Amino acid sequence: MKFLQITLITHTPDPVTGATETAQRRLRRVIDSAKLAEELGYDGFAVGERHEDPFISSAPPVVLSHIAAVTSRIALFTGVTTLSLLDPVRAFEDYSTLDNLSDGRLELIIGKGNGAAQAKLFQVTTDDQWDRNREGYELFRRLWDSDNVTWLGQFRPSLTEAKALPRPLQPRLRIWHGSATSRESADYAARHGDPLFSANVTNPIEPYADLVAHYRERWAAYGHDPAEALVGAGTAGFLVTRDSQQALDAYRPIFEARQAVARKFGVPVVFDSIEDFAARSSALIGSPQQVLDKLHRYHERLGHEVVHLSADGDGLTDKQHRESLELFQAEVAPELRRRIPSRPLGAQRYPSGDPR
Repeated sequence: MKFLQITLITHTPDPVTGATETAQRRLRRVIDSAKLAEELGYDGFAVGERHEDPFISSAPPVVLSHIAAVTSRIALFTGVTTLSLLDPVRAFEDYSTLDNLSDGRLELIIGKGNGAAQAKLFQVTTDDQWDRNREGYELFRRLWDSDNVTWLGQFRPSLTEAKALPRPLQPRLRIWHGSATSRESADYAARHGDPLFSANVTNPIEPYADLVAHYRERWAAYGHDPAEALVGAGTAGFLVTRDSQQALDAYRPIFEARQAVARKFGVPVVFDSIEDFAARSSALIGSPQQVLDKLHRYHERLGHEVVHLSADGDGLTDKQHRESLELFQAEVAPELRRRIPSRPLGAQRYPSGDPR
């Protein structure tokens, strides 16, 4: 099993102190988190894309390029790239540049996006976001695979023998399809032989297990080898301590603050207490053995090879956050890596060390 850290770069008051750091400091803290992830031996680091409060993650290629400059090994993910909002030519230029600068460590997780702000900023609505995502993916893939593209679509000007530059380092970029509940995304991933990344965050496991089962069914129906299907899954929270009650007590104010933010922004509240959240959600909150047992249970249902963990220690001291990450790497990750085989990520996919 492989382990990513992920941030959506939320910009909210600290749930314990109530203080709000500057945007500059918040973005700098993302860079520090990525450096720490590499130092501790995590496999990847993902930056989300959002264009509304309470996030400041509107420019993942910029943030990931900075991370590429201060790291050397860790795989660099988007989580997700909202292709429905982007000109696929411009997205190709950004990510092909990043692919070169990172020595082929890039992987994309794409999604159609959601939220009211995208209609105001990009004139993309729930009525057309899926069609835009599909078109963006298909053109982006063609631009990556070929340096001579003729193309006609619905949402951007046509191309005639177009060559987008720079040419990427990786000849075939791995593109995951991110989905919370969308069977369309799962079906589309299966059709193209791409991996699926289940959000696995808001609800108990059942709807996510159903989604992954649908993906595997469609994968086989499209004629792909079932053994080649690749699945990743998220987690809803993260804090590992020696004592389980210590973890619950430390996470309680974080959980309560997030519940308040969810209510403020109209997000459904599914779990009514920190104990309920730790027991029934995908959150990894507790002792190393509890976290190990939960990840095994989830793997039995999802069959996933990649897990993302929160890179943000909001509400925790720097010492608490680092100790949690260290304890996970020392006592949880090695056992899961041993028991659950997983395919390489990023530049590790290339035995020669050179994607070309």
